Amino acid sequence: HMGRVDIIGAESSHLLQTILTSDISDLDVGRAKYSLICNDLGGIIDDTIVYRTTLDSYRLVPNASNTKEVLDWLINWRTFLEIDVQINSITDETSMIAIQGPKSIDSLQPICNVELSSFGKFRIVESEVAGVRSYISSTGYTGEIGFELMLPSKNAGYIWSKLVDQGAYPCGLGARDVLRIEAGLLLHGTDINASTTPIEAGLDRFVSWNKGNFHGHEALLKQKQTGVAKSLVAFRLLGKGIPRNGYPIIIDDRALGNVTSGTYSPTLDTGLGLGYVAEERMTNGSKIFIDIRGKLTSAEVTRLPFYSRNKSL
Repeated sequence: HMGRVDIIGAESSHLLQTILTSDISDLDVGRAKYSLICNDLGGIIDDTIVYRTTLDSYRLVPNASNTKEVLDWLINWRTFLEIDVQINSITDETSMIAIQGPKSIDSLQPICNVELSSFGKFRIVESEVAGVRSYISSTGYTGEIGFELMLPSKNAGYIWSKLVDQGAYPCGLGARDVLRIEAGLLLHGTDINASTTPIEAGLDRFVSWNKGNFHGHEALLKQKQTGVAKSLVAFRLLGKGIPRNGYPIIIDDRALGNVTSGTYSPTLDTGLGLGYVAEERMTNGSKIFIDIRGKLTSAEVTRLPFYSRNKSL
């Protein structure tokens, strides 16, 4: 469900500085950043992780459904800027396996030669995993400690089996979706899209206002100054029920928005959700209602994340 694009060349930093909201000028080799790619109006084309793999090369990991659009965007900007940069989509010939959870080190460490306990967050290194040359990164989208392996597709089944042999449990995107909601992490196409800006989504901390001009900068700066017409809220249900995408959010007897993501949290034993309301950001503790199939269920606005992992693990 993720794409992989390599950007190579002396001017690759210039290209990425132009299209990403984050400042990558201080991104050291072996480090990574979360960033956004915005259109003319500041809408989010995609959210992505950018890794610096060498001094003159980067790996961009977009959402799979947006990979072609991101690839075309990169190529168009390369042409517009008239720079010599190599752009390679390697999604088809590589696979990406995420090992997430408090015991992820226990499953991965026996088959890799990197000391994972001191690896740190948002890092990347090229190494061997069970004899297969791989990139190991630590940017999991689950709120837990975790790692990702990017390796040749022909070796993916072999590595998968090795991880299972070490005690890892296979799981799919349904489990990942519950975890990322609990961690307050947004999903493109559900919580953010090309009609939603980082400011509306509460992601303005990933906009480097002082790095110089980047695509979408003027539109975002104007919105920052004039305010937003909608804003993201996080809530937990006070009654029974499970909020789902599209359910109306009721404030003062008016439907002022809709749920974008919702789930039952087995960790917190309650319904959790995210959504947009046609107001400035509401304060923590504000009472709202979620219309769950015609029944108004009380909820409370809360800060993100809903859940933070035990950092001692």
